[in-house]
Amino acid sequence: MLAGRARSSRPTRPRTRQRASDPRRPGLARGAARLVPAALGALLLGLACGDLAVLPRASLPVPEPRRGMWVLCEGSQRVLEHPERLEWLLEDARQLGVTDLFVQVFRGGRAWFPSSHADSSPYDRVWRTEEGDAIEQLIERAHAEGLRVHAWVNALSLAGNRDAEILVRLGRDAAAVDQHGRSVLDYPKLDVPPPQAGFYRMGTPAVWVDPAAPGVADYLADTFAELLTRYPGFDGLHLDYIRYPDVLPFSPGLRFGVGLSFGHGKATRERFRAETGKRAPFGDSLFNANRYDDWRRDKLTELVAGVAARAREARPGVRLSAAVWAWPTRAYLSIFQDWRGWLRAGHLDFAVPMLYTRDDLLLDYGAEDFAGFDAADRIWVGLGVWLFAEQPERATAQLRQVAGRPPLGSALFSWDSLRDAPALREALARSIADAPRGAGTPPDVGERGP
Repeated sequence: MLAGRARSSRPTRPRTRQRASDPRRPGLARGAARLVPAALGALLLGLACGDLAVLPRASLPVPEPRRGMWVLCEGSQRVLEHPERLEWLLEDARQLGVTDLFVQVFRGGRAWFPSSHADSSPYDRVWRTEEGDAIEQLIERAHAEGLRVHAWVNALSLAGNRDAEILVRLGRDAAAVDQHGRSVLDYPKLDVPPPQAGFYRMGTPAVWVDPAAPGVADYLADTFAELLTRYPGFDGLHLDYIRYPDVLPFSPGLRFGVGLSFGHGKATRERFRAETGKRAPFGDSLFNANRYDDWRRDKLTELVAGVAARAREARPGVRLSAAVWAWPTRAYLSIFQDWRGWLRAGHLDFAVPMLYTRDDLLLDYGAEDFAGFDAADRIWVGLGVWLFAEQPERATAQLRQVAGRPPLGSALFSWDSLRDAPALREALARSIADAPRGAGTPPDVGERGP
């Protein structure tokens, strides 16, 4: 299989992204060995003096840079369909200090790779040469540049695809159903129907799949394991839309009897009764509402755990990550996405909370919270740099804010939007080039809103 080829023998450019303890870089390892005792001595001196302010900042170990960048399969660039744009991607990654690429290969229930489970018609548009297809060559070229490549997959959102293969195989029961028995397949324009349309709306209008519906978890695990078997060069699997649908305004749980709730299809309710012996809430009934919320959250976690297990079996050493809601409590209560629990359980190797905002103070609050988490070194803050196409200096300021909260990593959404805004891309590249390795600035919260 082409995906199993040895990597190119072309010279690899000098790297600064490997850990100081990397045995391939003994000079750095020795430097780190000298650094740790110095930092420990400074810490003890500070404690003895009762004043931690004496701790020299430069003596602390510098965390490894971690910066991701999302690459869309159906954005403005479509690098998997245009071979000449691969060089653009790699050059931009170099200039932006990117360490990891999240390359989208599964969206709307369709695959940009050969698949026996999903509709792989988009793969017909993927470029190929004698050296392999676009994915294989992107991985090989990225590895030669010292970049890691993650397969980015949209798990539970089918975009507008009412005919996705998962629905063909599992039937309408696989689609999300609200507590009034209405399937999202029947929602007009995929948004909330009357009479609630006047005061509720879908946060992300789409055809959504119910993670607790029979067969859904196995289907996704099989599909993504097949992907990693076909392309063992992928360094990671990056899950997106790994949650229940969101409805505005948010409801903190079914027990309050307000808002719209999903996961109430007949097959799902029957599964709940079979597993718990309890009746599922439906319609205006709130019987066992708390238990049903917990159960749906558990089913989503089981799905993530199953996908992770199958992925690691198919490609040992693969790193699991997910793009998640930036506010963990809201994610836990409203869309049943317990991503902090997924990190603690080891289902994810790292999480990328999407902290997309124009409000710099809100960004700082979020980054401050993440930096205090017990798994802070496994959190990469997703930044909506596309929001600042006309204000590049604000995008660079947000990147500095996150860099000033070690050990957090960062991720840029997205390469396509940066390509579409040259001034923004160039401003970020200059800012990154001018910053010392691992350096950040203390938060300088200057603007809020547009």
